[in-house]
Amino acid sequence: MRNLLILGTALVMSLGAWSTALAQPPRQPHAGELAAGIRRLGVTGSVLYVAAHPDDENTRFLAWLAGGRGLRAGYLSMTRGDGGQNLIGTEQDELLGLIRTQELLAARRIDGAEQLFTRARDFGYSKSADETLRIWGHDEVLADVVLAIRRFRPEVIVTRFTTKPPNHGHHTASALLAEEAFVAAADPTRFPEQLQTLQPWKADRLLNNVSTWNLKPDADMSAYLKVDVGGYDPLLGRSWGEIAAESRSQHKSQGFGVPAERGTLLEYFTPLAGTRPKADLFEGLDFSWRRWSGTEKVVQAIGEASSGFDPRAPHLSIPALLRVHEALSALPDDNPWKAIKLRETEALVVACAGLFLEVRAAEPTAVPGTQVALNLMALNRSPAALRLVSVTLPGGESVAAGADLKGETPFKLSRPVTLPEDARISTPYWLRKPVAGGLYTLDEQDRALVGRPEGEPALAVTFVYEVGGKRLSVVRPVVYAWTDPVRGELYRAFEVVPAVTATLEREVLMFPNGTAQSVPVVLAAGRADAAGKVRLELPPGWRAEPAEVPFQLATRGDERTVRFQVTPAKGSGERGRLRVVVDMGGRSESWRVRSVTHEHIPPQAVRQPSEATLVPLTLATKVRRLGYIPGPGDRVAESLAAVGYEVTLLPEERLASEKLERFEAILVGVRAFNANPRLALHRERLMQYVEKGGRLLVQYNTNSRVGPLNASLGPYPLEIGRERVTDETAAMTPVDPKTPLLRAPNPLTAADFEGWVQERGLYFASKWDERYQPVFAMNDPGEEPLRGGLLVARHGKGTFVYTGIAFFRQLPAGVPGAYRLLANLLAQ
Repeated sequence: MRNLLILGTALVMSLGAWSTALAQPPRQPHAGELAAGIRRLGVTGSVLYVAAHPDDENTRFLAWLAGGRGLRAGYLSMTRGDGGQNLIGTEQDELLGLIRTQELLAARRIDGAEQLFTRARDFGYSKSADETLRIWGHDEVLADVVLAIRRFRPEVIVTRFTTKPPNHGHHTASALLAEEAFVAAADPTRFPEQLQTLQPWKADRLLNNVSTWNLKPDADMSAYLKVDVGGYDPLLGRSWGEIAAESRSQHKSQGFGVPAERGTLLEYFTPLAGTRPKADLFEGLDFSWRRWSGTEKVVQAIGEASSGFDPRAPHLSIPALLRVHEALSALPDDNPWKAIKLRETEALVVACAGLFLEVRAAEPTAVPGTQVALNLMALNRSPAALRLVSVTLPGGESVAAGADLKGETPFKLSRPVTLPEDARISTPYWLRKPVAGGLYTLDEQDRALVGRPEGEPALAVTFVYEVGGKRLSVVRPVVYAWTDPVRGELYRAFEVVPAVTATLEREVLMFPNGTAQSVPVVLAAGRADAAGKVRLELPPGWRAEPAEVPFQLATRGDERTVRFQVTPAKGSGERGRLRVVVDMGGRSESWRVRSVTHEHIPPQAVRQPSEATLVPLTLATKVRRLGYIPGPGDRVAESLAAVGYEVTLLPEERLASEKLERFEAILVGVRAFNANPRLALHRERLMQYVEKGGRLLVQYNTNSRVGPLNASLGPYPLEIGRERVTDETAAMTPVDPKTPLLRAPNPLTAADFEGWVQERGLYFASKWDERYQPVFAMNDPGEEPLRGGLLVARHGKGTFVYTGIAFFRQLPAGVPGAYRLLANLLAQ
């Protein structure tokens, strides 16, 4: 079904104009796109581009492949980008991966390529492919890459990165896996379990897309294959460089907006394996139907449809497209392009008729076992003679329509359907099970979805219509639509939800010094008249007061916050797990919901068991009143508030008038100076605050050739580099073991640096004035120690700190030693 929803519409259109996510209606293409789509029916070639992360793909090349050459283009990203950073919100880890998945889908709808994945998780920056493949699991990820190749069946595979370090280990691993999978996909003895539904596939050639961003302007590129991807298509009124820039700019969470490019745009390639072209990228490859015998009628029919297309009356092309469909249907089933081009042709018939098919739910969600009111519409916006034969509703009920679709008179049908009692709760399929390790773990019934960007829709309807004596079918997902007074009509996917969700405000709950904490739980009703009791399941010795809380939620969507006072077990020093349980009608369930809302992507929701980690810790704090200048993707302030600090957020516009002296310390969030250059205007005032006795701690900012850091961060010269320590277990060796910040107010030991997550730190200082004192030396295996991760300097009566230590990851993850180290820094 998913293929019909995405592939059956997206592939036919130049530039992915019909590539729709679950939560978005298909856009009606204009006449230029229709002409390009008909032309594309005659092209039977495919190219698979392989890299590691969202935003690694070359959108210039992809747009040119799909639009300029009419090829089937795909981007295989090893990961969903969970381990990156976030410029637009506080989402990290799997929620960031969800955002970046949707950003990739938005990019593909623009550049016309398809999106594929493996199950590999982005666990953060890695300095070696060996480490990456060990954490991912070499054989498991290789199997996924082979699966992608066997499904996609590309003639050409192109890697973004090379197998030669130094590079991000994920990047190098993606190239190594592509090279290995190039051979393994053709070998029937490799991953034979895939061959129950697929066939071995031998791609003709493997190429590397040479990176030019780090080359000198006068670099000699004569040894490489050269392609100009900067052409212009008058049917679309745009060049591939313009389209590519719009596509790349969808990676908003990474700050990857780029300007449009016009004119000549050269891309370079080097052959790696298979047939080795000498002059042209596709030298020796035939992408026409003529490479198969018995396709003469297909070629003739496509030629007639293309030459006869009238942009002022696209519906007149429907008979020609039906002849294309008839010729394709007569081909043997083992032709690798038959099914693909049939779907493209059917989508073109729908588009040439301006046929609008939609199914809206009356409400955005429903609970298993309850009814959903569906409103169906079928509207023929052309003079073509179409007849709606029937619609098949969720559950399999077929409703005869027998309606002629003409004269701008829509066919409408309102019908309730009942969700099964065992209907699955809606959540991204790769997040249904707990996230841990290097691979996403899938439910058995989701195994067929490996590599897909999204799962199946909660509900879908099949429309069967008749045109020119032929019956065709179209599948549409059930959506919910509403009108925003500013943004207009918006869509989201219809979802199946629990009767009640019980969501904790934090996934990690800190219990400093054995003190009890108030734990709020937000109850939200998925249906009306939801009544029951909510309670907490705790480790032995922990207790919650009250033991349970009765609730009653009158209408769907009602919310209520209940609070439990949770007291840790006496003397407890071990982490534990808390589970929120809702008892209703003799059933016990545990669900939480986390919503992701940004204007550039459809609304997303992740539903999982409602659990949290309990972390007891010993923590001494010398200061209480903190000011916090927020950075992007930063949850440090809320983490500090959770252990008793009084935190006041200081956005840039408040700095000029705020009385800074009322704060005992001020922290600057990650990448704050990168994200808001106006902060540099307040540098002098911040330095005066330090000079008079204040404490100022600046967390990491980035500095590179592409994005130079123009602000001066500290009181003395300081240069930020790109050095980092990715091994979260790396030894933290004190430069001066007698330094007070290692002893007070919390005496730090080696145990404080255990249990860290993802990395020690990033964007360390590379050069600094001698008045800065480095605190730790640390290094990844086989590398020289780095001392620029934490620098402290006295300035007047106060203290300035620059740190690349990843507090922004450690504090939300509940790492006690990170809290204790930061408390010491704030106390100096």
